[in-house]
Amino acid sequence: RFCWFRSLFVHKVDARKDAHSNLLSKKETSNLYKIQFHNVKPECLEAYNSLEAEVQNRLHQDQDYPCEVVGSWNTWYGEQDQAVHLWRYRGGYPALTECLKKLNNNKEYLEFQKERAKMLVSRRNQLLLEFSFWNEPLPRPGPSIYEMRTYNLKPGTMIEWGNHWARAIQYRQENNEAVGGFFSQIGDLYVVYHLWAYGSLQSREETRNSAWLKEGWDANVHYTGRRDANQPHIYNPKKINPKAKVICAS
Repeated sequence: RFCWFRSLFVHKVDARKDAHSNLLSKKETSNLYKIQFHNVKPECLEAYNSLEAEVQNRLHQDQDYPCEVVGSWNTWYGEQDQAVHLWRYRGGYPALTECLKKLNNNKEYLEFQKERAKMLVSRRNQLLLEFSFWNEPLPRPGPSIYEMRTYNLKPGTMIEWGNHWARAIQYRQENNEAVGGFFSQIGDLYVVYHLWAYGSLQSREETRNSAWLKEGWDANVHYTGRRDANQPHIYNPKKINPKAKVICAS
């Protein structure tokens, strides 16, 4: 009798026809992204930035490596003495595999890894796909500050989240602040990153406040507030793209 009573309240779930990576990611591109978080010894941050920038520029400009630097930042507000790097692999997993194979046979790069290891406290990375409804990250004139918002979703809610933000992003396009939106594939799962650009902290405040004047944005905020975590961090860009010569925010 108890089992029969309980069955009345079981929610029937429709079977999904595809993985969320296929349903939410862009079909017209095969881009794969890698995000790296490096926690640096405070006394080594300047040397680390110089060394990392030199190696990143070489890889970015070398046509033999199917990878490019999308952005490289130091944290201003959030976790201190941290560097964040975002890489793009045009060609997906095969491009990543090719790149890693070449790097493992690159003596200069292996020496760089050994030198960099002396400067780090810890590091972690994730492989990401970009949401189909978000802009592809592109170089933009500076100076700018970048805010990375991290959301840890409840398992099984990624499709729902993506569908909701596909509608909500229209409220945040007016000032061209939406840089990129990504969700994790390998590493910590059910993680979403939103990357925003602003001219200053003050313009960030004004831009975010103006969104509340648009009907529908409040519903979006209420919805996202139901998730497990919302962790904003502010980053100071060392570069968005080595070819763009973006000026650092000061």
